[in-house]
Amino acid sequence: MVNKIKIGIVGVQGAISEHGFIMQKVLEKEKIPGNVFVVRNKTDVDNIDAVILPGGESTTISNVLVKSGIDKAIIDRIEHNDLPVMGTCAGCVLLAKELTDDTDNVKLLQAMDMKVKRNAFGRQKNSFEQDININGFSKHYHAVFIRAPVIKKTWGNCKIISRIDDNIVMVKQDNLLALSFHPELTEDIRIHRYFLNLI
Repeated sequence: MVNKIKIGIVGVQGAISEHGFIMQKVLEKEKIPGNVFVVRNKTDVDNIDAVILPGGESTTISNVLVKSGIDKAIIDRIEHNDLPVMGTCAGCVLLAKELTDDTDNVKLLQAMDMKVKRNAFGRQKNSFEQDININGFSKHYHAVFIRAPVIKKTWGNCKIISRIDDNIVMVKQDNLLALSFHPELTEDIRIHRYFLNLI
C-alpha cells in the first residue's frame, strides 16, 4: 500500500480553502498520492507531513495557536527538522525570529533567521499585484500583496529567493518557506509545487 502525503493547512484565518484547492491540484498533477486537510487542534500536527500557515491577522492567528497548543506542536516538529512549513503573509510573520515592531501581542514561532516588518506596504487599500522574479523560476511570477509584510533582514541559513527593489518578499531556510504575498490567490501553482518538493 502506498503511503499518502498529508498536508495540513492551519485553519484559523485566511484563504484556507484556496490553499487546499491549489495544493490538491499540485498533488494530482504530480501524480503523488496525498490529501490536504485543515489543522484545527494540536493533535492534528502529529498526523501531517507538512503544513501551510495562511494569511490573515498575525495577532489573531498567534493567539489561537497559543491557546490551542498548535504553536508548541509545530515548533517541536520544526526543531526536529520534521515538518516542512510554508508561511504566507501573516504566516511569514509568525515564522520570523524577530519583528521590527516589538509587541507582546504576537508570539512568534521563531523558526526562521529573519526580521519582518508587518504591513510594510500599507493598509488594505494599498494592496497591489506585481510581477516578481523568483530564483529558480524560468518565468516571472504574478504576485498578490494584501497588507503585506516585508522581510527586512536575514542571517544564518535563511536564503533570499525574491525581492521587490530592496524589499525581500520570499525566503527559504532548509525545509521552511516564507512569502510576503498570497500564492493561493492566483492560478499559478508553481510555488505550491516548490513547497511540495521540500517535503
